[in-house]
Amino acid sequence: AELCKSFYSGSNPLGTSKRRKLRFFLMTRYSKWISLLAFALLVAACFMPWAYYADIDKYFNGFYSEKNIYGKPVKLLFVFSSFTTLSMFINNLWFKRAALLVGGLNVAYAIKNFLLFGSCYRGYCPEKEIGLYLMLISSIVIFIMAFLPEGSIQREEGEERREKRGNPTT
Repeated sequence: AELCKSFYSGSNPLGTSKRRKLRFFLMTRYSKWISLLAFALLVAACFMPWAYYADIDKYFNGFYSEKNIYGKPVKLLFVFSSFTTLSMFINNLWFKRAALLVGGLNVAYAIKNFLLFGSCYRGYCPEKEIGLYLMLISSIVIFIMAFLPEGSIQREEGEERREKRGNPTT
């Protein structure tokens, strides 16, 4: 009789789960590892060809462009994405906040590189290669994972004292 009552009340009839969790929120459990995997993918993508320029018959990647016209965008991408990824492993509130800022800068710089290496010039459009797409996707994934920090965050002592007294933080 109890099985029927629990079945009709909308709860789990087998009693296997008390609460239903959304699968999206389980991603926070693995966010730092997904970020680390995306960083490894970004490193691999920077060594892959980003674009093929048939007029000069050369492939460009994050480290090489003809006569260094586009510079070496990998240096700044590595700095931004490594800071964002490493801040996922540090359990401090200010590192999490800074990761959001630096991750946003990383995505903006990745979009700039995507447009720079893939845009047409003098009537010629280069062929976009897989490395350019992987660079952009992995930068976006790192930024999304910065929004999903894992675990509790340690606060500074001053913030904890203000909360105990009931004073709002300014």
